[in-house]
Amino acid sequence: MSESVLVDFVYCHPVGHAIEALQYCLGYKRADPRRRVGVVLNANTPAELAHWCADVDEVYTVDIDVFEPPEADVLAHIPRDWDWVFDDARGHQEWQCEFFPGLGRYYRLAGERFRARKRHGVVGDGSAEYRPGERLRIEPPATVPESGGVPQIAVLPAGSAERSLYPTLDSWVRILRAVRARFGEVRLRVLGKLAADGRTSTGFAAEEFTALAERVDGVRLDLDLPLAEQLALLRSCSMLLSPHTGFGFTALAVGTPWLVLAGNHWPEYYFNPGVPFYSVLPDIQRFPCYRPILGDGSLDDPEPVDDQGPRSPSMCADRIEGDLEELLDAAGLLLAGELDFEAAMTGHFRRLSALYEGRHERMYSVDGIHLNYLPG
Repeated sequence: MSESVLVDFVYCHPVGHAIEALQYCLGYKRADPRRRVGVVLNANTPAELAHWCADVDEVYTVDIDVFEPPEADVLAHIPRDWDWVFDDARGHQEWQCEFFPGLGRYYRLAGERFRARKRHGVVGDGSAEYRPGERLRIEPPATVPESGGVPQIAVLPAGSAERSLYPTLDSWVRILRAVRARFGEVRLRVLGKLAADGRTSTGFAAEEFTALAERVDGVRLDLDLPLAEQLALLRSCSMLLSPHTGFGFTALAVGTPWLVLAGNHWPEYYFNPGVPFYSVLPDIQRFPCYRPILGDGSLDDPEPVDDQGPRSPSMCADRIEGDLEELLDAAGLLLAGELDFEAAMTGHFRRLSALYEGRHERMYSVDGIHLNYLPG
């Protein structure tokens, strides 16, 4: 009789956390393809991604706010009995549960609700057979649009956090004009989500999108597309250009390389084997970032700089101007298909190790995939 595995991965609702959950489902499924693998996600996460992943058999959602304790019956609709139940480890970290009281309450309820015949642990704890570092594939039910032979770059100018954590409109104009000057008639497909539907939205105003299209040749706005159409569009592009955002994880999951204007709180930590990427890392002495990892562990932002109002140092105009040539060179490699996954990982962790001053113990990646690429 085949085993059953439940990946209970309820956390904050941005899309990147759904991709993390699916990567763990994949590891348990590939270790034993006969397994029945289910996943539980926050209801405000794009759970349809799990339906588009062939390695997930059952999808459940729970309606919780991580800042508010959920009702006692929040899990009543999910079967109780599984061979294995694996939680998101963040649901058992004291500081996370203090910051998100709804999260701590949820995982206490999950501990009471589920009856695991073999073990109730956390993902990747080594108790069940698991294959790390498998390539995740998301197959959205939408037709990939024809590009007419013209190279296309998808652009997401901001994630879902506050506006000051992303480049100004003027900085994006500078970047995209430079891309056009370097690569000619490349088409720029600018993505964004403005609709308020309880999920995350893009921290870039409607008037900024309009101005971007007016000021940069070759820009086409693709706003508020259904998720399946967004992902199909991504698949038709040679790369996604964006700051750090969970949507970049999704690009990798549909096979599209990701060019990251890196900075703010977190370095990139999700890598999909076989799909190249390039993170343009900031000079953290001049443009502080990554404080939760390299500083005192505080989630507080570094002191903002003045760049058309308060701006995250790693997203300010001076930083972007200083790193623009590297960004363009990386775009050239990805457009030409001259950067494979192995070279991308080796180069990234060589640069990141230098930035961390060799403090490898502070590095993290889903499935620990980075461990094979650390210098030395």
